[in-house]
Amino acid sequence: MYLSTEVKSEIFAKHGKSATDTGSAEGQIALFTYRIKHLTEHLKKNHKDFNTERSLVLLVGKRKALLNYLKKKDITRYRAIIAELGLRK
Repeated sequence: MYLSTEVKSEIFAKHGKSATDTGSAEGQIALFTYRIKHLTEHLKKNHKDFNTERSLVLLVGKRKALLNYLKKKDITRYRAIIAELGLRK
């Protein structure tokens, strides 16, 4: 599987407060971004996979909602995660 527990803990350790803090907005945004990149590469090869396409759209919506929440809550954390992950907004 592309997303093992080691990969998840590494993402949360790098972007969240700690490796076990899975609830932080930054960690969740980073995890969604990793999954979005993986699904995008999958869809480049399998363009007729509409179930994965729907999943991708839902993930992008979840990430956008978390980014909007973080933007309202703390603009400095929002700007930091945008710069760290290389997202456009």
